[in-house]
Amino acid sequence: MTKIDQDHVWEMMDGIRIAMFITWDGSRQSARPMAAMPRQDEHAIYFFTGANAEKDDQIEEFPIVTLAFVDQSKNDYVSITGVAKLSNDRAKIKDLWSPMMKSWWDSPEDPDLRLIKFTPEDAQAWDGPHDMVSTIKMVAAAAGLGKPDLGDSGKVTM
Repeated sequence: MTKIDQDHVWEMMDGIRIAMFITWDGSRQSARPMAAMPRQDEHAIYFFTGANAEKDDQIEEFPIVTLAFVDQSKNDYVSITGVAKLSNDRAKIKDLWSPMMKSWWDSPEDPDLRLIKFTPEDAQAWDGPHDMVSTIKMVAAAAGLGKPDLGDSGKVTM
């Protein structure tokens, strides 16, 4: 297992790539899956969004949001809280653009395309056992034959 630290949290997020983006509207939370673009060297995670999306108003009023990354195949989980900010930085949008984005927007110049810059503050990560031996140990523990190896977990200030 790997010790949970900032670098490992960034590696986990980079490997998972889809996050549940959780906002608050003043009375309820709302979560939606979004493609994450982690950039450790910028201490930021970027997301593309449409102008005037419901979450945009929520971010403007309540900028503290939570991201949840899950990779069940590896038993890896990251929950991260930070500050989200909307941007119309066309140079950064072009820098982050990939052909996959054509499913939603015509081009990086699409006037409906905006950017969310998420600055992480703290994370809780669980790096579970990934191999068959660990799975067998979990089954044995469920049968009452000892405690399972749950891997490493920890809270990290980002």
